[in-house]
Amino acid sequence: MDKQREETAQALTVLKKGGLILYPTDTVWGIGCDATNAEAVDKVFALKNRIESKALICLVSDFKMLQQYVEEVPEVAYDILKYAKKATTIIYDRPLRVAENLISDDNSLGIRVVRDPFCGKLIKKFKRPIVSTSANISGKATPMRFEEISKEILEGVDYIVNLPLQNKNTKPSAIIKIGGDSTVKIIRK
Repeated sequence: MDKQREETAQALTVLKKGGLILYPTDTVWGIGCDATNAEAVDKVFALKNRIESKALICLVSDFKMLQQYVEEVPEVAYDILKYAKKATTIIYDRPLRVAENLISDDNSLGIRVVRDPFCGKLIKKFKRPIVSTSANISGKATPMRFEEISKEILEGVDYIVNLPLQNKNTKPSAIIKIGGDSTVKIIRK
């Protein structure tokens, strides 16, 4: 069994049990869990020492999965994602079928369609979105390399995916909010 398949299998086992994984995303190292499991989402908030009003995002494998978790994906979102040069998270109104505690007070949720082969495969096999939040305690700097991840985070997750970060120019994703009326607002470039 190749390394990637082995790591995917291990991560899936933990995700299915409601555990937390530390994994290389299409941007930076992320803490992940089943985005449909409220208890797992609570564990992420607790580990990061983060207040629940500060939203987390989740990752989906493709447009088809995106459409299953948002009431209506505005047409402009497809154009933005098609032409985006970097990883782009879009905040959509009226998310569906995800844990309640993942949804912001204004009934929105940031979702990113991943381009990373490992993440894409993991999410496809899991058949559900996976939470992704930077691997740091709230308020501390986002670690750009695995070596920068704090001991609390490393010890607080149930499994660490033993694969390198594929993206060499690691940066958090761009964040764009699309309103119900298709207004576009850039939150993080």
